[in-house]
Amino acid sequence: MANLKISDLRKTYGIHPVIHGVDIDIADGEFVILVGPSGCGKSTLLRMIAGLESITAGEIRIGEKVVNDVSPKERDIAMVFQNYALYPNMTVAENMGFSLRLQKAPKSDIDRRVSRAASILGLEKLLNRYPRQLSGGQRQRVAMGRAIVRDPKVFLFDEPLSNLDAQLRVSMRSEIKALHQRLGTTIVYVTHDQIEAMTMADKIVVMHDGIVEQIGAPLDLYDNPANLFVAGFIGSPSMNLVKGTMSATGMNDESGTIWSLGEGYGASAGRPVTLGVRPEHIRIDPQGYKAKIHVVEPTGFETQIIADVGQARLTCLIRDRLDARAGDEIGISFDPTLAHLFDDVSGERILRAGRLAA
Repeated sequence: MANLKISDLRKTYGIHPVIHGVDIDIADGEFVILVGPSGCGKSTLLRMIAGLESITAGEIRIGEKVVNDVSPKERDIAMVFQNYALYPNMTVAENMGFSLRLQKAPKSDIDRRVSRAASILGLEKLLNRYPRQLSGGQRQRVAMGRAIVRDPKVFLFDEPLSNLDAQLRVSMRSEIKALHQRLGTTIVYVTHDQIEAMTMADKIVVMHDGIVEQIGAPLDLYDNPANLFVAGFIGSPSMNLVKGTMSATGMNDESGTIWSLGEGYGASAGRPVTLGVRPEHIRIDPQGYKAKIHVVEPTGFETQIIADVGQARLTCLIRDRLDARAGDEIGISFDPTLAHLFDDVSGERILRAGRLAA
């Protein structure tokens, strides 16, 4: 195991920059997830860590060693790919021990390491099978086992669950998290799925257009998004965002609705802002804002409602069953201390829990 430090890392293809001065510190044994939409640069960054992409500028340090010019096989990392990358003509045991055979490790050492990894991942009964005889989840476990037997300093995962069905992704998330807790390894994991990031990571790095928007613990990013991009990306359903201008007691939106946030905003009156409210922070309130229901989506445990307040379309997550349908009018409200305000020019957060920045 080792810590990983990325300093002012940059990547340019020709005249087109794709990674813009990224700085990330990853502690020994930490599970860090790089998350962001397609094309944000997260997979390119992972491949640079692995040595599969060259570095235009900056530095990558694994432990105390700068690895910018070190070949992938000498970086002491192991990578788990999206497509498993198993050899079809090899058994599970042979796939898992292949890298050790290339290193000419003793057969007894290979057998011991493969057996240990198989025990950790529940693959003991599958060691003599071929990849074509395995399910998608079993193949992914074999790919992880192949990484484990190498006992690397850093594990890299490149969207390993994206080829699995929804139910299997949930179970594999738990398996990977349990694996990390058992091994205590340093993991850098790439995904576009923010639910994966929220449920698995010790620390999340949110990327967008080749830059890091915010780094923090999952709940810190959820409760305190630094800007509009993070606010809209982290959370499912995503945060409701309504544009308007500040008034003495809150915000007036573009359709004339007055969103009350309490007293103390007179000095900021007229400032263009965006109000952010999480769907789960909206509640049914007969005395609240009048909302016309657009869609009702009951799931059993909760009800998701899409409704219009003036011209603002809101998603509401209600923890009760609701006897309502499209076209009905209901009253809704939210706790203003849970609301966020973002500056419309910079996109930066200016208010959380009732505190307004200058």
